[in-house]
Amino acid sequence: MNTPPKDIKIGISSCLLGENVRFDSGHKKNAYITGVLLDYFKFVPFCPEVKIGLGIPREPIRLVNINDETHCIGTKNKELNVTQALKDTAEDQHHWHTDLCGYILKKDSPSCGMARVKLYSSADSKNNHSTKDGIGIYAQRLMENFPFLPVEEEGRLTDAHLRENFIQRVYIYSRWRDLCESGLNWSKLQDFHANHKYIFMSHDQLKAKELGALLADTKDKDIEQLAMVYLEKMTILLKITASRKKHVNTLHHIQGYLKKSLDSDDKAELKELIDGYQKGLLPLIVPITLLRHHFRRCPNEYITRSFYMDPHPGEMMLLNNI
Repeated sequence: MNTPPKDIKIGISSCLLGENVRFDSGHKKNAYITGVLLDYFKFVPFCPEVKIGLGIPREPIRLVNINDETHCIGTKNKELNVTQALKDTAEDQHHWHTDLCGYILKKDSPSCGMARVKLYSSADSKNNHSTKDGIGIYAQRLMENFPFLPVEEEGRLTDAHLRENFIQRVYIYSRWRDLCESGLNWSKLQDFHANHKYIFMSHDQLKAKELGALLADTKDKDIEQLAMVYLEKMTILLKITASRKKHVNTLHHIQGYLKKSLDSDDKAELKELIDGYQKGLLPLIVPITLLRHHFRRCPNEYITRSFYMDPHPGEMMLLNNI
């Protein structure tokens, strides 16, 4: 079993941890984050609105389209424009942002919203309409500065597939950082890919093959440049949520390593469970648990080193709901 580190840092909007930093002096404490994720990650809370001096309580702010540019202004005081202040404070936090392996943002926030934030057509409240095309000012600069950092909103964590996808990406990004900090070389990069191959396949088989092809011929390639291309392509791949069909395909590939080790009854049982998962009758954890059992009896070094069947702590029960 792969034992994940316990010091993985994740940035988070302070209100989601229960801190009273909202414009109305309240909070938006998230039960899943505080009741589950706090046991596995080291959260670094931050509220950009408080940091730039808006105070608690304070006048609410909102995103407004002014001359085709997004500004963040007061809902009552139109002279209150904190757009540049929010951008600047995102830059000022760069020193600790670099240590993060993920970030959870407050949805719908004009400062922290990752996407689909209300964007008003005018600062004038009369005859004003909005779209859901905005991005929080602080959040946007954060994501521009760290395009490979796993970022999610707390609202989307209620979806089991999006939740598992985000946490899986956090652990992979943490392992990538460890790889780079240990001294990058061709052997380590190839091992990293081999250990994550089946995770990549469960997201997108074609893109997984393209990622592997990057490492096929290492002659005359600059490893630092290749690593950046690899990271970019890996990030794009992992943002594709793994589907049931792709998981089934991956399970069949892994099952192939057991074809000479299992008797007919064991093969039939494994096929039945994978079919049950494919039909939506069983969660993913069921066929994976049986595969783990068989590989304990019939070890395979390549599969043992793979993270596919052990992507995150089992106690989080993420595979029980997809």
